[in-house]
Amino acid sequence: MSLSRFLIKRSLQGLFVIWGVITVVFGLRFISPGDPANVLLPPDVTPEVRAQVIAELGLDQPLHVQYWNFISGIPVGDLGVSLVTRTPVASRVVTKLPATLELAIAATVVAVIIAIPLGVISATRRHQPADYGSTVFSLVGISTPNFWLGVMLIIVFAVQFNVFPTSQRPIGLDGILGLAASGNLGAAVDGFQTWVWHITLPAITLGTYFTALITRLTRSGMLDQLGQTYVRASRAKGLPETLVRYKHALRNTLIPVITVIGLQLGTLIGGAVITEAVFAWPGLGTLIINSINARDWPVLQGSLIIVAVGFVLVNILVDALYAYVNPQVAYD
Repeated sequence: MSLSRFLIKRSLQGLFVIWGVITVVFGLRFISPGDPANVLLPPDVTPEVRAQVIAELGLDQPLHVQYWNFISGIPVGDLGVSLVTRTPVASRVVTKLPATLELAIAATVVAVIIAIPLGVISATRRHQPADYGSTVFSLVGISTPNFWLGVMLIIVFAVQFNVFPTSQRPIGLDGILGLAASGNLGAAVDGFQTWVWHITLPAITLGTYFTALITRLTRSGMLDQLGQTYVRASRAKGLPETLVRYKHALRNTLIPVITVIGLQLGTLIGGAVITEAVFAWPGLGTLIINSINARDWPVLQGSLIIVAVGFVLVNILVDALYAYVNPQVAYD
């Protein structure tokens, strides 16, 4: 199967998954407690006014009509209107999405920079102190809840030592790129330093579990590759050990690691809710929590749909990249 046919097949499967998510998200509104009309109306409203508002929201229509009205607007970017702010949901989600993407990518970068070298060291120094230290680090990282780690990092590095800020995002990467494009390189550099200063603790908090996971995966993959026949043959030919480890063994180890990194990137986008709440990071996670508290169902639905679309797109790209990196993998 060619790459184009593979991408078409994966895209169709992705569309089916997205449709399923949209349907489930739509149904959650009807099985969850609370009435959306209560968000807009005071408790002492008259039945006539209440009925009028329900009609304006379309909540008095049959279920299949509401479903069609909801799903038909999504392909053109119409995710509805917020019950609280009366603004388009799509615009609110789009303004919050860059912050979440920045946090997820920063957490991935932190994980990759730390995990892959640590996994290689652990594998090449098996049953030595470095290996035991890596194992302990991985167990601690996997077992530590994100919300607890975030609070501890704030207490230690923000409150006690005042090294990093506790919250907020004064500038984003889009603002930094805008400054650089306008020729104001000094302000762009200062903005980047501010961005790094504010995103460090949230990125570490979100990426700790990911770091531990990639460390263990890299270690196990390296151990498997170092025991293969081609590695012994390379050593027998007199190739330097560094070349054998990093050009041959590590390259083959990274194939499944790339897959996990891509899948976890999609997971990080949807799993940043708690981290964003701890650090008041103005992303989709904060928007989701606020919409839940306010019973703002259109915003919640739109946010979940965007997260699902991002997850599906990342999965498709990872599948294609996996097959590209390893030509022996068939497009099936």
